[in-house]
Amino acid sequence: MCSAHPHRNGPAGGAPGTPARIGLLLIRIYQLTLSAFIGRSCRYAPSCSGYTADAIARYGLWAGSWVGLARLQRCRPGGGSGFDPIPECLPESARWYMPWRYGRWTGNHIDPATRLD
Repeated sequence: MCSAHPHRNGPAGGAPGTPARIGLLLIRIYQLTLSAFIGRSCRYAPSCSGYTADAIARYGLWAGSWVGLARLQRCRPGGGSGFDPIPECLPESARWYMPWRYGRWTGNHIDPATRLD
C-alpha cells in the first residue's frame, strides 16, 4: 500500500502541475517528431517516452523524471525487455534530495514471462 505522503502520490488534485505539463509537452513533441526518425523499436512495453510521461503525470516532474531516467538506463545494450509498467508507489526511501532513489535501476523486477525477445 502506498503511503499518503504528497511527494509519493503526485499533486493533490490529481492533475499535473505546470512544470509537469511542460515536461509532458516536451515528451509529446519528441514522440511526434524525433521518435519517428529514430525508429520505434523499444524492447519494453510501454515505450520509454510513454513510461516517462506516465511517471511524470503520476509523480510530478522531479520524481517522474528520475523514474524515467532509470528506465532509459535500463534500455541500454544488454538490458532487459518485457512489460514494465511504472511503479504503483515510489520507494519509501525516496526523497527529493536523494532523487536517484526514485528509480528502479535494474530490470530485476520484470517478469521473465513477459520478455519480448
